[in-house]
Amino acid sequence: MQALEHNLDIQVSRHTRDAQLTDIIFEQAKFDPTVQLGGRYERTVSPLNRPVFGFGGVTIGNEPDNFDQNDTRFNLGYSQRLLTGGTYDLSFNTNRNSVAGSTSFLFNPSYASDLSFNLTQPLLRNLGPTVNKTLITLARNAAAVEQLQLVQQVLSVTAQVEQTYWELVFARENLKVARATLKAAEELLASNRGKVKAGVMAEVEALQAQAGVASRIEQILLAQKTVEDQEDQLRRLLSQSEWSLTQTTPLIPLDQPIQHRSEIALQPIIDQALEHRPEVLQAKKNLNSSQVQTQFAKNQLLPDLSFQGGLGLAGLGNNPGDSLDRLGSTDFYNVGGGLVLSYPLGNRGAESQLQRRVLETHQQQASLLRVRQQIILDVKEAIRQIETNYKRIRTNQTARRLSEKQLKAEEARLNLGLSTTRLVIEFQRDLRIAQSRELRAILDYNQSLSRLRLVTASTLDHYNIEVH
Repeated sequence: MQALEHNLDIQVSRHTRDAQLTDIIFEQAKFDPTVQLGGRYERTVSPLNRPVFGFGGVTIGNEPDNFDQNDTRFNLGYSQRLLTGGTYDLSFNTNRNSVAGSTSFLFNPSYASDLSFNLTQPLLRNLGPTVNKTLITLARNAAAVEQLQLVQQVLSVTAQVEQTYWELVFARENLKVARATLKAAEELLASNRGKVKAGVMAEVEALQAQAGVASRIEQILLAQKTVEDQEDQLRRLLSQSEWSLTQTTPLIPLDQPIQHRSEIALQPIIDQALEHRPEVLQAKKNLNSSQVQTQFAKNQLLPDLSFQGGLGLAGLGNNPGDSLDRLGSTDFYNVGGGLVLSYPLGNRGAESQLQRRVLETHQQQASLLRVRQQIILDVKEAIRQIETNYKRIRTNQTARRLSEKQLKAEEARLNLGLSTTRLVIEFQRDLRIAQSRELRAILDYNQSLSRLRLVTASTLDHYNIEVH
């Protein structure tokens, strides 16, 4: 869990996923209603060249009369795009108008109000929620793909930690083998020196044993370096802090490697991988996006036939109350509607887009098939690797036991003076190699189990990991 919390690649994937989630809200927001409120005051003073009906114009002299009008308007609007593809707007307007001077208007000042509703609804192209939610669906699929990419990153990091952990276990166990080999070489050297001092063994035998000790010390130095290198690799995975990489405190593995055989049924494992592998789920989402775009492109082949209609009410009075009362009486109204048809001759743009989307869909279908085939091969290869490594454990265990028996037999022959130190040292080396190979087989077996969890995407369930 520590590695997952601090891994930079996972953090980048998580931020990318979160950014994609905002695109869903952005596309959904296109269907949110909009409210508009406005107000305006305007005064107009215009010269009059002749009498105007309702006003006392100037007939004598050469100074024009004036037309002084004050107009105050307020409006409130509400509009929204619908999932059906249509749009509507509802607006309410009221204004006060007054003209200075003597007039013969019925109301001066006058208060006028109107309420109108307008609707535009496509009947062929862009009709229906499926077409109009295309961008929302694509945004959701894109976010789902990024979520699956995050899951894939978590799986990869977890597998990398497992592999590095078992490499550290191997390095530490191999160091133990090297130390045990050094101890055996030192015991041989001490025994040979005692025999040389007693005069029952030649000096050269002690020198050979001493050379063997020096060789074993070199092996320990190399094994110790490998341990420290693997500890640093594990530190790098567990923390992004530079300070942690400067630490030298030994990392002691607690989990012991598994050596028992795991029974694996091929077909259920393949089915599990095909159901849960992020790559398959990503390919399915991409295919779905292509299919959605293809359906949208087919819809764009249709003519653009739309209904446009409106309904309005009006009211007029010498005060706001009268204006609203007459507005509500529905005595003054307007209503109308009609159809508008448009269609590009040839419609080549829509035809080319449909052809492109169909080709992209075929491409995504082929990609999905390719991913599924690769996953089947990955699972089969991982299972074969498990079986092979398990057999290697048993084979190398047998080889190690035989090497132990050969070394004991040769040591007994040396004590009887029937062998040489060189042969004993060689058998010690053979035993060390056999022990190292056995360890390598055991750790490879555990790494292959980790590999199987990776290719079947069962790592999260194995460790109870939830990706948020």
